[in-house]
Amino acid sequence: MKRRVVGQVAAAFVALAAFAGVAPVAHAADEAPDAMIKRLSDDVLAAIKSDKAIQAGDTNRILALVDTKIMPNVNFQRMSAAAVGPAWRQATPEQQKRLQDEFKILMVRTYSGALSQVDDQTVSVKPQRSASTDTDVVVRTEIRGRGDPIQLDYRLEKTPGQGAGWKIYNLNVLGVWLVETYRTQFAQEISAKGIDGLIATLVERNKSNAAASAKKG
Repeated sequence: MKRRVVGQVAAAFVALAAFAGVAPVAHAADEAPDAMIKRLSDDVLAAIKSDKAIQAGDTNRILALVDTKIMPNVNFQRMSAAAVGPAWRQATPEQQKRLQDEFKILMVRTYSGALSQVDDQTVSVKPQRSASTDTDVVVRTEIRGRGDPIQLDYRLEKTPGQGAGWKIYNLNVLGVWLVETYRTQFAQEISAKGIDGLIATLVERNKSNAAASAKKG
């Protein structure tokens, strides 16, 4: 992934952290998807600006935030399955769990450094094009601050039953869908080394990222 795209996808991760201010599930189930994204995006900017550890790129702090606040609002299994592609269906439950765990750590460690760059950004949500009856929508936003605005689109699905509400399962930054970007990378690994090979590659990449972060610290 080119450095510019990595930097811009990092902005997507920053926006995802908006779920630090998640509303009660009963509220979220009735909330329009664009209103939800706007509220949560505003919350993240305030939350990050007030958290010195996140600003400093504290990975443990960010991982804790992801686990407690972000993941309940993301269909991460669907995101992981889509990133892995057809091979997901052949993976065992244990392999699927390991893929999800390592994929999450990869995203957190790859983009955590961008959190320290949050300063005067604001989020603008574009007019919603979907109908009120739609259960799969795209919410289009722009992150505005220093430099050019960053196009950031969220793809969400409405889930029924317990925990009902809108959940994110993909992100588009400057025309690049996050899941598709990883799917291309993962497909090459799976073709060469299989599912276990992809897991091993993710583990090694996460170890390298952790070592690099520790060295910087």
